[in-house]
This record gives sequence, C-alpha cells and structure tokens, in this order.
Amino acid sequence: MFESLKPVGLDPILSLMIAFREDPRTTKVDLGVGVYMDDRGRTPVMNAVKRAETKLMALENTKSYQGIGGDAEYNKHMLALLLGASHSVIGSGRTTSIQAPGGSGALRVGAEVITRARPNAKLWVGVPTWPNHVPLLGSAGFEIKEYPYYDMETRQINADLMMETLRSVPAGDVVLLHGCCHNPTGADLTNAQWDEITEIALERGFLPFIDTAYQGLGDGLEEDAYGMRVMAEKLPELVIASSCSKNFGLYRERTGSITFVTKNADDAKLVLGQAMSVARQMYSMPPAHGALLVSLILGDEELRSEWTTELEEVRLRILSMRTLLADSIQDNALGMDFSHIKRQKGMFSFLGVKPEHLVRLREEFGIYIVSSTRINLAGINSSNIKYLSDSIRTVLNG
Repeated sequence: MFESLKPVGLDPILSLMIAFREDPRTTKVDLGVGVYMDDRGRTPVMNAVKRAETKLMALENTKSYQGIGGDAEYNKHMLALLLGASHSVIGSGRTTSIQAPGGSGALRVGAEVITRARPNAKLWVGVPTWPNHVPLLGSAGFEIKEYPYYDMETRQINADLMMETLRSVPAGDVVLLHGCCHNPTGADLTNAQWDEITEIALERGFLPFIDTAYQGLGDGLEEDAYGMRVMAEKLPELVIASSCSKNFGLYRERTGSITFVTKNADDAKLVLGQAMSVARQMYSMPPAHGALLVSLILGDEELRSEWTTELEEVRLRILSMRTLLADSIQDNALGMDFSHIKRQKGMFSFLGVKPEHLVRLREEFGIYIVSSTRINLAGINSSNIKYLSDSIRTVLNG
C-alpha cells in the first residue's frame, strides 16, 4: 500500500530548526523558530501559569473528557478577552465559541464550518501571510485567492492596492486577516484601516476570518483587539480563530478557540452544532490542561494581574530588541535603512537582505534566518545582539 506514497519535503522552518540544532558553534543564533524567548534564550513558563498549575493540581479530581466544546468557563473568558467583557454582542445570543487544539485547530474548525455553509466560497489571503495558512485552510476545500498586503520595497502595508482588491471581493467569499502582530511582516493594520475594511465588508458582503495569535504583544491587550471588536460591533457575521500559545506561553498545550458571530441567536445555535460536529470528526475532544489554566488565570483577579504584568514585560522586551537591532545595523556599507523594524509590532519582521546575505550569515556566522528574511525579534538578547549586529554589518559590507 504505502510504496505509492511520494516523499514530502520538510517545512522550511522545521528544516532550519534541525540545521540549527546540529550546528556545533556556541555563537549560533536562531532567528527562525517562531516562539518567544527571554533574555537568556529560553521559552519560559510564566509565573502566573505555574501558580495556576499548582491551583489546578489541588482542584482537579478527574481526567475524564470535558466534552467536544471544551471547558465552558474557558470559552466564556476567551470571548471576553477577545471582544471585551462589555461588548454589545456578548449576551446577544449571536456569539458562540468552542475550545480548539491550538490556533491551527481553531483555524481548521472555522474553515470546515464555513465550507459546509458555503462550499463555493473562495478564501482571500494577504501576500505574504503565515506559510501554513494556505495548506491548512486550502486543504479544507477553499479555492485560494490573494490580495496585496506588504510592499517589500517600501517595507510597509500596500494599503491602496489592498483596499482596491478587497473592493472587488464577491459577496459570500472569505477574507483572512491577522488580528495583530502580523506574521511574518510585523506590519499591522491601523485602526483607520480596520474601520475601512469593516466598511468594505459591509458593502461587499464578504466574511472576515480573523486569525489572532499574539494579542497583547503589539500595543497591549485592549489595543490589539481593536479590529476584532469593531468588526464584531458593525458586521452581521465574523469568525475569529485565537491561540493562547504566545500570550500565555502555552505552546505545547495546544490551547485555542474558534469564535463565531452570527446574524442572530438561531444561526449561532446552528453554527455551534456544526462546529462540534466538525470537531468530533477531526479530533473528538480537545486537550484540557492549557484551557483549564487559562480559565483559572482569567477568572482570578490576582492571577490575571500577574499574567498581564508578565505579558507586558514580554511585549516591552520584544519592543526593545526591535529598537536595539535596527539602531545597531543602521550604519552599514550598503546604506540599507532598517528603521521599518522599529515601526512594526510583535515578534516578527522582514530583515529585507538578499539571499546571498542569508547564506553567508548561516554558513560563516551560524545565524539562522528563513529564506523570506523573516526574523523573530525574541531570538535576540543581551548576550547575542553585538555578535548578531556585527555579523549582519560584516555581510552587508561585503
């Protein structure tokens, strides 16, 4: 049977991770893998999470299934985190959420529900986008269309061309948007641009599908939610896939949720049934541990306060690394301008150097960057910044 299968190439980021692990150089720097690292190069467990785990150990008295929809308290708290506890749509009966195995699981459940509702809907994705968006969502049955997002020459959002393209999206199609901290570019929509896209969606009748994986790492928890909240307020329908991997540091716990805003309460009940049907067919029951921790943190005033303080420290550390790197490599022989790095948000940015520069950085200096030149700013710390910036300047100096 299996002899007919063809080899599958490794994901470029996973391949880079393997090469980095096998590199014996002690000076090596990994700017490819998309996880947060502290100033010691570790991906730490937040203190609020540790305290919640201690609390959970005392409270948890079963390992039985939670049910297809996951933990009800978690779903309630996540809805309030995304949209705001006082948002007009909460309590209207128009919202429904289920727990999902990470942001990827949430995206896939959302995609499957949408294709059940409208099998011929096309999915519009910005160029560039997170590399796994297209295979993950395309394999759910969507025909993929593209809209311009980031201009590599100007190193900013190509707003005019993006809006022009969105004004041509047919009614019933789906437009994928990044909630904040755009991956891979770090170039986020302004509030005014969110408002404009919302008006275009109302006019054209397309469905926004927001992927939010970094709430709190851009401008702050509330500020990063602007786009979701204005769309939930003004649009009849909206889908939001969310992840707790980054802002709670729960990567391996696979903790996410999929949220639907529908035209009315009856539609919300239909969507909930379909989402649970999809989940049952894909993975049956979601993992419990991470969601229970998030529920404890968001439901406890002291734990929530500690978490928000830690999250703000993470945000500010990444912001400081953006400034430090940009300033350290600005003086280079090619005269390349890296000020865009300081203007962008979240963990990622495009460095914008040439392929031959990336090869030299990897082969001569052990600095690992994916071919798109996307860098993870959280991979920079006080121990490697000088080596990193010196290496980049050396490569650019020829």
